[in-house]
Amino acid sequence: MAASFWESTQRRYWMFSKEELAQMREKLCDEDPKLVQSYPFPTGNICTSTSINYLEIARLGKRLSVRQQVIATAQLYIKRFYCKVEIRRTNPYLVITTALYLACKMEESPQHIRLVATEARSSGQISSVLIRPGWGECEFFLISEMNSQLIIHQPYRTLATLQSDFYLTQDEINLSWSIINDHYVTDLPLLYPPHIVALTAILLSLVLRPNSMTGASAANNIAAAGAALAQAQVGRGGMGGSGTGVSSGQTTPGAPSTTDKDKQQEVRFGKVQRFAAFVAESQVDIEAMVDCTQEMISFYEVHEQYNDKATRDQINRFIKARGLDKA
Repeated sequence: MAASFWESTQRRYWMFSKEELAQMREKLCDEDPKLVQSYPFPTGNICTSTSINYLEIARLGKRLSVRQQVIATAQLYIKRFYCKVEIRRTNPYLVITTALYLACKMEESPQHIRLVATEARSSGQISSVLIRPGWGECEFFLISEMNSQLIIHQPYRTLATLQSDFYLTQDEINLSWSIINDHYVTDLPLLYPPHIVALTAILLSLVLRPNSMTGASAANNIAAAGAALAQAQVGRGGMGGSGTGVSSGQTTPGAPSTTDKDKQQEVRFGKVQRFAAFVAESQVDIEAMVDCTQEMISFYEVHEQYNDKATRDQINRFIKARGLDKA
């Protein structure tokens, strides 16, 4: 097992550029274009296949009361698997159940196979006739396509390490955690290292406002995050971040009293300053953080258009048409 992400199979074999991902997916579509054309996913949906996988695996994980890291590991297994296998050739619900069962074992949080099978059946997505003969074969298929490279490094550890350094409140920690959870619907786990995702989540937790994912508010969020990263970029080329009274969230003695809202704004600004100073003094890839930030904001904007029912209906259609719901 690689204790360091930089020495891991995740970094060496499972990190791609956007161009490489696009080529891999195009190749899968070109292998059987008629199949792809026969069962197109609804237009306008963001990450249709990964969205349904994300939702289903979260529901099953909740029923099994497994840790979030187990769910995240399973989600990344599925992403890797569908980089190599066209989703329309599989029963996604069986893949989801198998991936979660495998992730439970790898994350040392094992669940009895009967319990997982019972919960999967009770969800109504997997028939009892498919579970027993299909499970072992699907598990072997998953492991084989991932070349037995099953160790996953997650952003949660970086968040836990840095949350005290940036004096994050519990609300900011919870928001960062939620953003990390949400990034598994996107391609970011295959594009950037876990620490980039964690730092992006922390930054967004400092600049986001409730119900501010769309419209002008979203543009303001991008501008605020971009300003912080631009400051870090300038700081890296100059003196870097210095701990001034403002950047630490402190007030100047003798200054006029301010309202609670002003104080909160000042504290938040101080945290952003501290974050920018940290990034400036580190070797973090700022360009990667900029792209990661834009991807997450774009995801939140577009995800409101996601049609779960239409996507689910299309998946059920090709499962039944191709006999993938039978042993």
